[in-house]
Amino acid sequence: MKILVANRGEIAVRVLRACREMGVPSVAVYSACDRTAPHVGQADAAVAIGPSVAAESYLSIERILEAARETGATAIHPGYGFLAENAAFARACQAAGLVFIGPDAGVIETMGGKTAARRAAIDAGVPVVPGTETLVDTLSDDELCARADEVGYPLFIKAVAGGGGRGMRRIVDTAAVVAGVQAARSEAAAAFGESAVYFERLLAGARHVEVQVLGDTHGTVVPFVERECSIQRRHQKVIEESPSVAVTPEVRAALAEAAVALSAAVDYTSAGTLEFLLDADGHFFFLEMNTRLQVEHPVTEMVTGVDLVQWQIRIARGEPLTVDRRQALTPVGHALECRVYAEDPDTGFLPAPGRITALRDPSGPGVRNDSGVEAGFEVPVFYDSMISKVVAWAPDRAGAIARMRRALTEYTVGGITTAIPALLWVLGHEAFVSGRFDTTFLDRVLAERQGHSFSDLPAEETDLAVMAAALFAYFSGADTPGRGVDGPGPTPWRRAARLDGVRR
Repeated sequence: MKILVANRGEIAVRVLRACREMGVPSVAVYSACDRTAPHVGQADAAVAIGPSVAAESYLSIERILEAARETGATAIHPGYGFLAENAAFARACQAAGLVFIGPDAGVIETMGGKTAARRAAIDAGVPVVPGTETLVDTLSDDELCARADEVGYPLFIKAVAGGGGRGMRRIVDTAAVVAGVQAARSEAAAAFGESAVYFERLLAGARHVEVQVLGDTHGTVVPFVERECSIQRRHQKVIEESPSVAVTPEVRAALAEAAVALSAAVDYTSAGTLEFLLDADGHFFFLEMNTRLQVEHPVTEMVTGVDLVQWQIRIARGEPLTVDRRQALTPVGHALECRVYAEDPDTGFLPAPGRITALRDPSGPGVRNDSGVEAGFEVPVFYDSMISKVVAWAPDRAGAIARMRRALTEYTVGGITTAIPALLWVLGHEAFVSGRFDTTFLDRVLAERQGHSFSDLPAEETDLAVMAAALFAYFSGADTPGRGVDGPGPTPWRRAARLDGVRR
């Protein structure tokens, strides 16, 4: 197998590292502005696929397949974003005789379309958020209002394609329905090339949790311990962690069973993630499924020791899953992930691309930095502005928070503005530290900070509480970021192999 990675940035680097560890030849692709990007030099071969505009490079099926033919690649890993959940791309790969490292195109169509996924969940006996199981685009204005009234307020108008909060509108009464549908459709068409929308009830005070699954071609589905993804800004995840402080062992088991039931019902293969809303009483409701690797997959790897990318490749080669379900559902310690974007939190988090003049990555015990940049690299304006994901592991949540704050204070990115000060502020917020938050938390507290600069916050190095917590985590043996890859749990004196990217 020779794998072409049809992506860029930190996820391309991540997949290429897995290829190197497995001894699998690899191919990188790059657009004009990514010619000197780190992922280009980490592959065995690299192919230019067009101009900087994504539509003519990373989103061009024809140019990706041409690069595969040119280099003799036999498989394609799509990463996430771009063509990762594009059923037409999966079919084109198959027609070209290439292995698509992901689920079958038909499964992508079923589970990638949110209304179709809702119907599949209902058929599998999995509870769903109240809403419409069909699209509402063809309804008249009066019919739109009547259907919205049936769902109940407040509700979301949601694009059937894509994610990240685009093509979504919060509606509180009938008067706003028609204009909301028009605005959501317009935004969805611009972002995803698909304007279809549906209605979904807004569950007040809910948390966002998700379950990672791996499915092989032999009918086995393994669920993993949940990830908490409630820290969101405008429906875009900012901080993720595993496990969730709100999930009891009983709820974890029920979530796992629901995830397996739905995945098995659609014959799911490769890595996928089922997203749920969790209310204060422990009741959960299926939202949607991401038929790809998630941005936040490292936190699962850190608390279980399972290399999800390597297993994607093994599954694509036809190997049966040998991951122990008990290991996958039993977290060792706690892990947090912070997404570091090139954006200015003092200007409403507007993108702040530019040249990175100096770079010092965070490191030390239990810290992993999945990065797609290096000093001298020009962060382009053409793509998502995330430059890396910092992950911190410790034996418990308090230690993981302290370690993450320490790691972020070490992270130096010269030449551009990043959201690191805002991340540090959130990590120190009482509601976050105590675990008492929901999906509306971050937008609410950021609104309260309007008019205040994050650059005015005191230096974290003077925070004695943070220093004390970090020292406690260190001296309590917190230098062990989870299990070894697919191996036994940690012991005090002998450490198993670590996932690539963990700094010790």
